[in-house]
Amino acid sequence: MNKITTNSLRAWILASRPKTLAGAAAPVLVGCSLAYHAESFALLPSLICLLFALLMQIDANFINDYFDCVKGADREDRLGPKRACAQGWISLQAMRWGMSIISATAIAVGSCILLFTDWLLIPVGLLCIVFALAYTAGPYPLAYHGWGDVLVLVFFGIVPVCCTYYVLTATCTLPVVMASMACGLVTDQLLMINNFRDREQDAISGKRTIVVRWGAASGLWAYLALGVVAVAISLQFTCLTLLFLVPHIRTWTRMKTIFQGTALNGILGETARNILIFSLLLSMGIILS
Repeated sequence: MNKITTNSLRAWILASRPKTLAGAAAPVLVGCSLAYHAESFALLPSLICLLFALLMQIDANFINDYFDCVKGADREDRLGPKRACAQGWISLQAMRWGMSIISATAIAVGSCILLFTDWLLIPVGLLCIVFALAYTAGPYPLAYHGWGDVLVLVFFGIVPVCCTYYVLTATCTLPVVMASMACGLVTDQLLMINNFRDREQDAISGKRTIVVRWGAASGLWAYLALGVVAVAISLQFTCLTLLFLVPHIRTWTRMKTIFQGTALNGILGETARNILIFSLLLSMGIILS
């Protein structure tokens, strides 16, 4: 990679981790398709929900980049994509400003959602910001104690799908919750492949992920199971999601073959693509039904 100027636009784009944004967009898409099926879809509030989700994902990425650097978790032996603060692409002071600006922008965008719904979503929005910080910051960083997968299920599945649907319909149903869990499970594959790749470095850093606690095999099989269970849940809406199993199993087979090293970064990109495929298939199936 060519030399990156400190605090440049390119540095900020890399720090936002564009590949991870699929995990933020996918559940909002599913929430919108459920609202469309309920004949309550509206474009403007849907776009606001999408923008808020993307901003929160970028904010979480900035926060993780900053605190992992401060805690010394992003060392020279890191196998994953380079992190902006650890590489000096963005100074710590600039990243603190970046975190503050994105958080404030997310709050402003989230406030616009109140034009279409009630105040009950205010505490949900605040919790999104609190847990984005709690993920790697504070005296008990949740990601370092094996809670990352639970947070992904909640904040990349249940919260965005159910809240998007609530904004558009003013209600929430059990089928919507089930669809949100399917989204959360399939999105958790991004975290699982990261933890699988970084298992040795995480163990040294004291990061007690599921893969570190239970071994590499647990991460490998959990990755496969997340996609399969997500499809099983989604079958109550459509059979189209069965098509997702083709790229999912192909990616898992490559993951198993590679097993370790920087080559697993290619699996990260494939996983992001697969998440979009799943969300599109699920959304199409819901709309067509």
